[in-house]
Amino acid sequence: MSNRGNPILGWVNDRLPVTQAYEKHMSKYYAPKNLNFWYFFGVFSMLMLVNQILTGVWLTMNYTPSAEAAFASVEFIMRDVEWGWLIRYMHSTGATFFFIAIYLHMMRAVLYGSYQKPRELVWIFGMIIYLALMAEAFMGYVLPWGQMSYWGAQVIISLFSVLPYGDVLTEWIRGDFLISGATLNRFFALHVVAVPLVIVGLVVVHLLALHEVGSNNPDGVDIKAKKDEQGKPLDGIPFHPYYSVHDMVGIVVFLFVFCTVMFFFPEGNGFMLEYANFEPANGLKTPAHIAPVWYFGAFYAILRAVPDKLAGVALMGGAIAILFVLPWLDRSPVRSWRYKGWFSRIFILVFAVAFVMLTWLGTQPATGINTLLAQIGSVIYFSFFLLMPIYSKLDKTKPVPERVTGGH
Repeated sequence: MSNRGNPILGWVNDRLPVTQAYEKHMSKYYAPKNLNFWYFFGVFSMLMLVNQILTGVWLTMNYTPSAEAAFASVEFIMRDVEWGWLIRYMHSTGATFFFIAIYLHMMRAVLYGSYQKPRELVWIFGMIIYLALMAEAFMGYVLPWGQMSYWGAQVIISLFSVLPYGDVLTEWIRGDFLISGATLNRFFALHVVAVPLVIVGLVVVHLLALHEVGSNNPDGVDIKAKKDEQGKPLDGIPFHPYYSVHDMVGIVVFLFVFCTVMFFFPEGNGFMLEYANFEPANGLKTPAHIAPVWYFGAFYAILRAVPDKLAGVALMGGAIAILFVLPWLDRSPVRSWRYKGWFSRIFILVFAVAFVMLTWLGTQPATGINTLLAQIGSVIYFSFFLLMPIYSKLDKTKPVPERVTGGH
């Protein structure tokens, strides 16, 4: 990367610091040497983002965003466009794997305290990305214009009616008095252009903030505290080539699983592509059971856990909003759950089980037992956060090593 050895690169560097950026974020960015498999999921998330953008571009070439032709255009893509079925399944399966990677990425942050000082801003940007992804996924879910797309949009948009001037707000979101082609058209524009631009910009800022403070590690030890004579962290290794090559192994395994699901289970038994969505949208025929895609399931279960609509919407909004203040709720003097006490460990495990249970319940009919389980799961969900200032402070923590343990 020397300027003297390459005059073209030297000319570019004088006008745009390509080499400097490459060194700062790749070859001279020192990451902890003990990162484990949990740290693959950030890379997997970026891989799925690229997949969604590229397949989305190809899908728009044959998709027609109108109430009359949207469903037929999806069928046309699946049946008549060469390799159209593959691109569509890459996109639909990609959405599921994107959220799997995102949720496990967030879980890793909870396990190892990657939201604690000085990484609060990294967490905040990550949560804004998560919100943008939820909006992107919801609007993309409407585009096939099947029965579940139509009625799912009807349910979600109607939630805004509980807010002040709710009727005006819902009409403005729909662009019409009812869910119609106007709704579909504006959701198409937002899904294809506006929100992806925001997400890509947020991902860049998220990475810049991360590289400014440095990556966390399973021990929660700051590797910048111990440096050699040249100022290099003793427990750090250059991201490239070590982790860039190391991540390729994880990517290959991830793609094997992704392709297995895509080729053999693309509908995911109705969890990824609902059976009702293979019927054209019909405003006069309500599906027997209206449910969101699984990755919205937990928050939908919290919404339904309360009989009152306003309270349910407030609780669902609070379940998302409370994630933003997580860095200030954790009072533990250590980052990683390896060195936290039993209180924190038990709460993390119970929270993970409750979230998975809520995710499943959100896709099931609201029967008596399911509602009761959703109420229990909701109490556990909020207890994890609201009691965190207490149990994280009372915990008897273990001594944290001065240097990272394990590693290459």
